[in-house]
Amino acid sequence: MASPPQKKTLSTNRKARHEYVILETFEAGIALLGTEVKSLRAGRANLQDSYATVEGGEVYLVNCHISPYPGASVFNHDPLRKRKLLLHRAEIRRLIGRVQEKGLTLIPLSFYLKEGKVKVELALARGKKLYDRREDLKERAIRREVEQALKRSG
Repeated sequence: MASPPQKKTLSTNRKARHEYVILETFEAGIALLGTEVKSLRAGRANLQDSYATVEGGEVYLVNCHISPYPGASVFNHDPLRKRKLLLHRAEIRRLIGRVQEKGLTLIPLSFYLKEGKVKVELALARGKKLYDRREDLKERAIRREVEQALKRSG
C-alpha cells in the first residue's frame, strides 16, 4: 500500500485566516527560478500582503516576497516579481467567474513541497469585517475557557 505524498510546509500566511473567510482552496504549481526555490527551502518567503490575479487567462501571484538567495551573487532574482501559478484551464475559468463576484479575492495560504515540487495553497476568500473578527476572538476565548474548565474538573 503506497503512502500519501508527504507535504513539507515552507512558509505560511498566518494572518489570512484571521482577515478572510476561506470559501474554497486550490493547489497550484508555481513557476520559479532556481534561486527562488533555494530561498523557499530555507524558509525565506513572506506571503503577508500577497494576492493572486487573473490576467489574460492566466493566474499570477503578486506582491509575494521571496528573499534573494545569499549564495547566488550576481544571478539573483527580483524579490517581488510577479510569478505565474500553474492551474488547469477549467480551474482558471471557474476562478475567473468567482473572482468577478463582489468581494471575493484569491490569496495564498502557504508554500509547501510535494514530491519535490513547490506548490501554493491558494484560497478563494472574502474579507472579514471588524465585527466578524471580534466575534471570532470571543468564540476562541470561550472555547479556551471551556477546555481549561474541563481539564481542571477531569
